[in-house]
Amino acid sequence: MVAARRSPLPPHLMLKTLFAGACLLGLLVPASLDREIDDPLAQAMLHPSRLESDKARDSDRKPDRVLDFFGIKRGMHVADLMAGDGYYTEIMARALGDNGKVYCQNTKIPLERFADKPLTARLARPGLENVVRLDTEFEDTGIPEGLDAAILVRFYHDFAWQNVDRDMFNDMVFSRLKPGGLFGVLDHVAESGKGISQGQSLHRVDPALVREEIEAAGFVLEAESFLLRNKQDDHSWNIFSDGAKRRDKTDRFIYLFRKPLE
Repeated sequence: MVAARRSPLPPHLMLKTLFAGACLLGLLVPASLDREIDDPLAQAMLHPSRLESDKARDSDRKPDRVLDFFGIKRGMHVADLMAGDGYYTEIMARALGDNGKVYCQNTKIPLERFADKPLTARLARPGLENVVRLDTEFEDTGIPEGLDAAILVRFYHDFAWQNVDRDMFNDMVFSRLKPGGLFGVLDHVAESGKGISQGQSLHRVDPALVREEIEAAGFVLEAESFLLRNKQDDHSWNIFSDGAKRRDKTDRFIYLFRKPLE
């Protein structure tokens, strides 16, 4: 008796099957198994040239799911504000494709303290030609108008001690987005009522203050994600305590704002 031959799986199902098998064997550790393998953000996460130091932080940061919540899609033009060493810039650049663009912006303070050398090395690697690096202050960012989206990850808390005019900053972001454009903000949660007073000591900010100030610029809160909330964090410790081992273990809020169409 001859065994019946099975029809080969369609290519997209074959790829997903191989991907799932690799995950079970521990060969791949994606940020989430429920995402489609053909999703541009998931593909970007699995890019073979990603740094091991970046991949080691993925499980705590869940960048593909965060960026998906922020509405980042292929072909968009996006500003990565206070981008640091470019962790999110690289993922977005690869996901946005040739028709997309990332404006990777940093001010002088993070560049001098930690970001310049690793960012320079990152952007020198192939495949990131759709990134525009902007080493600029907020008064003259060089970011064009008409952007689809902007993100600010884990930096709003630093604005107080770095003497950034937050009203000016939020107005600037609002002016650079097209009507209907998206502004995603993620940061470490401070104790309720503390405002931004612990921005330098603990590197935290009260989500209520962030929402109030950004809405005052004209934005509307579109949604809030609890993806990175951590009930074990009592909001009392510096995120860099114990070296940097706990910096990705904090309770973090994620807001998505939209610029109204009119």
